[in-house]
Amino acid sequence: MLLLPAAVTAANTRAIESFDFNWRFLKGDPSGAERRQFDDHAWRDLNVPDDWSIAGPFAKSNPAGGAGGFLPSGVAWHRKDFTLPESDADRRVSVLFDGVMANSDVWINGVHLGHRPYGYVSFYYELTGHLRFGAGQTNVLAVRADTSAQPASRWYAGAGIDRHVHLIVTGPVHFTPWGVFVSTPRVGDSRAAVRVQGEVTNQSDAPREISLRIVLRDPAGRILATTETQTQRIAPSQSAQFTQNLTGPDPERWDLDTPVLYHALAQVRSGGAILDEYSVPFGIREFHFDAATGFWLNGRNIKIKGVCLHACASAFGAAVPLSVWEQRLKTLRALGVNAIPTAHNPPAPEFLDLCDRMGFLVMDEMFDCWTVGKNPYDYHLYFGKWSKTDTRDTVRRDRNHPSIILYSAGNEIHDTPHAELAKGILAGLIQVFHETDPTRPVTMALFRPNASHDYDDGLADLLDVVGQNYRENEILAAHAQKPARKIIGTENHPDRRTWLALRGNPPYAGQFLWSGVDYLGESRHWP
Repeated sequence: MLLLPAAVTAANTRAIESFDFNWRFLKGDPSGAERRQFDDHAWRDLNVPDDWSIAGPFAKSNPAGGAGGFLPSGVAWHRKDFTLPESDADRRVSVLFDGVMANSDVWINGVHLGHRPYGYVSFYYELTGHLRFGAGQTNVLAVRADTSAQPASRWYAGAGIDRHVHLIVTGPVHFTPWGVFVSTPRVGDSRAAVRVQGEVTNQSDAPREISLRIVLRDPAGRILATTETQTQRIAPSQSAQFTQNLTGPDPERWDLDTPVLYHALAQVRSGGAILDEYSVPFGIREFHFDAATGFWLNGRNIKIKGVCLHACASAFGAAVPLSVWEQRLKTLRALGVNAIPTAHNPPAPEFLDLCDRMGFLVMDEMFDCWTVGKNPYDYHLYFGKWSKTDTRDTVRRDRNHPSIILYSAGNEIHDTPHAELAKGILAGLIQVFHETDPTRPVTMALFRPNASHDYDDGLADLLDVVGQNYRENEILAAHAQKPARKIIGTENHPDRRTWLALRGNPPYAGQFLWSGVDYLGESRHWP
């Protein structure tokens, strides 16, 4: 979730600017394209999000093959010129990418900022220290993305800067990226407990005395409560954690038919001055899974009736406009769908915003593979180094969304036949999930109990909710042997037999049918 600024204050504490416009693009890999002085005048002008691969051409010989929709892959560059006022010279400047597909490298004025291999995760880089300020002082942000190693996915994944980009300017004392977490530990009819946790960093040269002030607003914008923490002293280059508890009277609950959103305005204050602030939308709701009776939302026992969605849309490829997602969700809602798993990767943040506003439940899924790949060049090459970082960043980004009821550590993971190895990996991921967000359960999509033995080799015992794909009768039979487990169908056939297995079995919390909308890739034949 992009945490948007509150109304501009006299201190002008935080500014967030869309960085989607006026990029230059080249399909190719010219030497020196990261340099500020590089001549890119002949490159194509475009705005992002943009998926260059969807423009084709389609060809049987394209190395991504049928899994990638017979569409092209390769190296491409994006460059953006921009200027900053002299008044920003003493501030902190960062860039946030919602996603770049894939193996991205980013430079500012020729200085390499970092590399991220996973195209579905969001990431920040700080630009401060490498910038030029004032009229006529041009800065150049350069991005290289590489999808040339194929096959790398079981479905079409897109290519390039296919999600939004944002420039963020703050003072030297500010919230860390995705640094505010709002939860509702207790929800009753007359009041709800709201907990706000904030992480603040001091990038100034002197110690600062800091407090965190919270203003809670109801869905109509009325102030319900205001509170402020005790002051903490934060040394230079250090961070501090703040926690504040509030009470919301007569809460309106976020639910499938009433997806109402509250806002918590979080302010970093020092000596009466506001140093940073932004407003976090959140929902007041209570949910839990029960081994005997399935899923409960706000005191009601409901069946999760979901359909899987990949992160692409026909001619838009992976750069899907919000209006397309909205129309798809409206159509699915009319068919009775109430939940979406983000198969099989983190979604664009605006998709989660939409689910919050429309009242859909979400299973937020991280990976389609761990250390054993399903393709020669997929995420298994990077899992060991990057999986915990990618998981932590994604959970920090997504944990304020009321729509999310589950995190999934993976889908049909091929490591699982190696039980001890898989249990160690899963335990490590679950620790990251729970440390970053202790309010939500973790599942994963285990594959066919009788075929894989995932259900009885100890792996399922680690999960808060046990997810299983297909073979509903096996899942129910396995649950009869271990009835204390909470269970859900994480991928299921769209037929009547599947529905009957769900409808007639209270422990079975719900299902996610494959799939809700047709998608690119997994083509078995040409054309």
